[in-house]
Amino acid sequence: MRARYRSEGLSEDELAPDPITQFGRWFAAAVEIGLHEPNAMVLSTVDDHGVPSSRTVLLKEYDERGFVFFTHYGSRKGRDIAANPRVSLLFPWHPIARQVIVSGTARRTDRGESARYFRTRPHGSQLGAWASEQSEPVASREELDRRYAALAERYPEAEDVPAPPQWGGFRVEPETVEFWQGRENRLHDRLRYRRGEGGRWTLERLCP
Repeated sequence: MRARYRSEGLSEDELAPDPITQFGRWFAAAVEIGLHEPNAMVLSTVDDHGVPSSRTVLLKEYDERGFVFFTHYGSRKGRDIAANPRVSLLFPWHPIARQVIVSGTARRTDRGESARYFRTRPHGSQLGAWASEQSEPVASREELDRRYAALAERYPEAEDVPAPPQWGGFRVEPETVEFWQGRENRLHDRLRYRRGEGGRWTLERLCP
C-alpha cells in the first residue's frame, strides 16, 4: 500500500519569509479545493512519565503568535501540557500530498480570549463542555446523556451558558515549522523554518 506521488516540487525561493504567512498560503489552498476539515490537526503531548499520546483537535485561529485550540484543562492533553508544555502539531493533508509539522510550546490563552471563543460555539457544544469531564471514566453513555439533559434543562436554548472555569484555549508558540511536499521516488521536499535569536526565522532543507 504505497502511494506514488507526482506533485510539483517545493523550492526555497517560492516560500514566504516566515512560516505563518506560508501556512496561510497552504491552508487557503486546502480550503479552496474543498479538503475535509483542513483545520484538523494531530496534537502530540508527553506526560510527566515520558509517555507520549496523540489525538486530533481543531485549529481555531492562528497568527504570528501561534496556533490556537480549545479543550478541557483537566483532560489528558491538558494534564500533559501542564507537566510538559513542549508539543507537536501535524496537519495531514494527504489528498494534496502535503503535511505541516509544528513543534513548539503550548501556553494557556487568557481567560477573556477563551470566554469570547466559548460564546461563538453552538449551544449544544457549550453544554457538552460542562457535561463532559474529559478523559475521566464515566459509568455509561446513559450517565453522560443524563448530565447533558440536566444542563439543557438548566440552560435552555435562549439562555447564555457561562464558560466552564476548567475549559479554555492553548496557543502553541512555534519553534520549528516544517512544510512537507510529496514527490516521486520518495524524494519528498521538506523545508523547515527554525526560530533563532530575536525571533528571526531561518530556512533549511531536510533530506526525506
